Amino acid sequence: MPAFDCEQIEPIVCGEIPIRIDRDGVWHYRGSPIQRKEMVCLFASVLRRMADGSFWLITPCERGSIEVEDAPFLAVELFRSGCCENQVLSFRTNVDEIVTVDGDHPLRVEIDPVSGEPSPYVQVRPGLDARLTRAVYYDLVARGVERDGPDGRDYGVWSDGLFFSLGSLQE
Repeated sequence: MPAFDCEQIEPIVCGEIPIRIDRDGVWHYRGSPIQRKEMVCLFASVLRRMADGSFWLITPCERGSIEVEDAPFLAVELFRSGCCENQVLSFRTNVDEIVTVDGDHPLRVEIDPVSGEPSPYVQVRPGLDARLTRAVYYDLVARGVERDGPDGRDYGVWSDGLFFSLGSLQE
């Protein structure tokens, strides 16, 4: 009997898969945390974000949407090489991907309009971000520098020859 080849068929749309990624980066299946990191890493490798903002697990044979509360990944460790404008920053995510902050993987900080609390993110893959954990964000801020920007004084970090603003120093 010939082997089954998924690539020869249109992927089956499964609809909603009962998987949810909470704000703390924990993956849940039917309300229970997925305990096996290998399973989470496997699911993460097939995670995609659609133009409408929805998140989907897509394999050659099947596809299904999942719920993501904030960002699908967390940046849990910061690495630095070089210094000043020649510095290169990289993050390790909770699914053990290494992401270097550069033009393809920008760093950004969103400010909550109500609380004023910052939420820092790095792009892992197109449409997929990792939110920096609080400890990693504090480590990043400690490496920041001031500079004159187009809108006044900026505070941020250099990586791969680019400056990434962490916030304005304007009153």
